[in-house]
Amino acid sequence: MPRVMAVAFEPLGRLYYLDPGDADYAYGQLVLAPTGDGTEVARCVWGPAEVDWAGSLPRCLGPAAEPELRREAANRVRRAEIAEVARRLISRHELPMRVVGVDFVDQSAEFDQQAVVYFEAPGRVDFRALLADLARALQARIDLRQIGPRDAASIVGAFGSCGREVCCVTIGPLRVPLPPGLAREQRLPNNPTQLQGTCGRAMCCLAYESELYADFRKRAPGVGTTVSTGQGPGVVVGHSVPLDSVVVQLEEGRVTCPASEACPLATPHPHRPAASD
Repeated sequence: MPRVMAVAFEPLGRLYYLDPGDADYAYGQLVLAPTGDGTEVARCVWGPAEVDWAGSLPRCLGPAAEPELRREAANRVRRAEIAEVARRLISRHELPMRVVGVDFVDQSAEFDQQAVVYFEAPGRVDFRALLADLARALQARIDLRQIGPRDAASIVGAFGSCGREVCCVTIGPLRVPLPPGLAREQRLPNNPTQLQGTCGRAMCCLAYESELYADFRKRAPGVGTTVSTGQGPGVVVGHSVPLDSVVVQLEEGRVTCPASEACPLATPHPHRPAASD
């Protein structure tokens, strides 16, 4: 099986997978990762391991040396400066824009320096005057890119109602519309405000966890099914998909047991009528 490692460019940021080759890298080690803008410094968050992986991966270019680390530190300072200048000029031009992230390319085959400013806005914005002022102030090629709320959440980062980093950061923002009925299939409250993520859109985890619920429904006995458990026979009265368990009503009370241990019985429960065809 191929060897795969995972790196992140920001703390708790999205994972990117690389081919480590024959080398070994430790957790937390700074390495060189190829990107569309050249070689960048990333942190190893998952050491090389053999996994069942289909397709090719970009090759890790080795550990980061002192020159690359100095360049990365300087670029971080430069990105913070660009964001501050952009916010100041946006305020001066009184534009309804919010800066959410900055990329800075200090070397390229096409140009010396490029600053990419990602922003949110309620609609289309005429930023031609702003673009000219930014180019003069920063002495670099400027690219202003308007992004949607999901992409903004993936850049800014946040914690969801589950207490974990939002899926937009750890997995990536959802690129397709959510199919209808996911909340109903997962038996979640029919309250749009409770199903919204920090971006204001439907939570991406509804789609990412959909296969988990579909697989559970195939394996677990349905509600109303008479089953045998380690505590005796009973009737399934509920499901707990995150725990991969079912709730069973016994004669003396309710128990929660793994779905694999709740075996359906051939005969119906005496207190429940047999299902009709």
